[in-house]
Amino acid sequence: MWALIPVLVVVLGFALRQHPARVVLVAALSAGLVSGLGWIEFLDVLGTSFNKARYLLVIVLAFPVIAQMEAHGLRRLAARVVGAWRGVRTGRLLLAYLALRQSSAALGLTSLGGHPQMVRPLLAPMAEAAAEAEAPERQLSDEEREDVRAMSAATDNVGLFFGEDLFLAFGAVLLMQAYFSERGLQLAPLEIALWGIPTAVLAFLIHGARLLWRDRRRRQG
Repeated sequence: MWALIPVLVVVLGFALRQHPARVVLVAALSAGLVSGLGWIEFLDVLGTSFNKARYLLVIVLAFPVIAQMEAHGLRRLAARVVGAWRGVRTGRLLLAYLALRQSSAALGLTSLGGHPQMVRPLLAPMAEAAAEAEAPERQLSDEEREDVRAMSAATDNVGLFFGEDLFLAFGAVLLMQAYFSERGLQLAPLEIALWGIPTAVLAFLIHGARLLWRDRRRRQG
């Protein structure tokens, strides 16, 4: 029962909209305390785990480059290019990105997108420009602007999550293969990837329908 406390901390933290880093740190601290670790042991485990997984911070190196590109007008350029397209719709734009993101992830090219590299500097400004082009007679409200940004981020998440499971060498596929193998069920990574196709197709259809429904709702006012 006590072992579920870290899970409860994560649920409450995100429900209360706390900062993700703070939630994860408190959850890790609670997990260490309920497992009987002292402060010194907890810090030792935390530091050792961080040192082993420090390669995950490589993505941080891209932040200064993206910030410089934004400062020199990348977001404005992306918005201006999309704003010049005739008949552009936010839903159609995001649907095209969803197809690109999901198909590239299925081929193992998971780094072609992402929130810091693609969504914030390019996709979200393009989607906002498309939304402004749909109703040029008025400005987007803050709520509408946040909705477009959230939908852009969600589109990237859906495309990546359901696309990468189709790649044979993806870590989650190999993890599932090892899990089943330990329990006597021999499955090849190809079989696991093939069984992921129906889920990926349904995810594309459901999220694509949401995007097109959004376009229709905005046309109806």
